[in-house]
Amino acid sequence: MANRTANTALYVHGTNPQYLIDKTYRQRIYDSLYWKEHCFGLTVTGVMEKAVSLTSIGGCFGRTNRPTEFLCLLLKLLQLQPDRDMVDALVDQEDFKYLRALALVYFRMTQKPKDIYSKLEPLYKDYRKLRKRLHSGKHEIICMDELVDKLLTTQSVFSLSLPLMTLRRKMEDLGDLPPRISPLDETDSETDSDSELEEEDK
Repeated sequence: MANRTANTALYVHGTNPQYLIDKTYRQRIYDSLYWKEHCFGLTVTGVMEKAVSLTSIGGCFGRTNRPTEFLCLLLKLLQLQPDRDMVDALVDQEDFKYLRALALVYFRMTQKPKDIYSKLEPLYKDYRKLRKRLHSGKHEIICMDELVDKLLTTQSVFSLSLPLMTLRRKMEDLGDLPPRISPLDETDSETDSDSELEEEDK
């Protein structure tokens, strides 16, 4: 059945991976025309192909809370539960920004905190623009690094509740993560190194 989780899928955070999306939203997705016409029988490869063609991200919109194509494909990924290597590849690829955005949200919902920080933080350097569909149906522009920040620092995205995640500072205190070096710090460090080299050349 189109609405069943794959037989090979494992529980995530103690539950069926589909249940990471609230029941009300799931039902709206199941009832949507896009789900019925485009998501039935999709494989992971099929989800990737459709994600490449996306033109916006977002949750539900309009008076009837119609689910976006992005949200439908997210639920389909949760149903299929691609293996970790595949998910890593979807996050790491740089050619298709909406495919990356979809993979980022999926990764945040399904992986462990340490892996989430390690995988997502490097993408603070991705400043590409994304169209986000608002509940009103209109669009606004956000950048990929804004999406990354929201996934790492808040408990919801597109009105979807995200699994609770340990604060980064606490993980640093426990020795599970090294202190984070921001892109600004890296730039300052490079500038200092260049200045030192210039002084040596004098």
